[in-house]
Amino acid sequence: MSVIFAPDWLRGKAKVNQETVQRLLEENDQLVRCIVEYQNKGRANECVQYQHVLHRNLIYLATIADASPNGTPKATE
Repeated sequence: MSVIFAPDWLRGKAKVNQETVQRLLEENDQLVRCIVEYQNKGRANECVQYQHVLHRNLIYLATIADASPNGTPKATE
């Protein structure tokens, strides 16, 4: 199950750290690979549940990024 699912009494109380974000990114990587695999096998209908979890994860990460005080991108050389 996705790491973003939490009971109502815990929502909003968890501290977001780099480890949590990294786990979500890794989970998203696996979800995308799974979705592509199902689609390549012609089983697109079966990957809908994974698409929903991926969507929730992406919305969660976007919310974190929007709420971050240091949300300005760093310049790369």
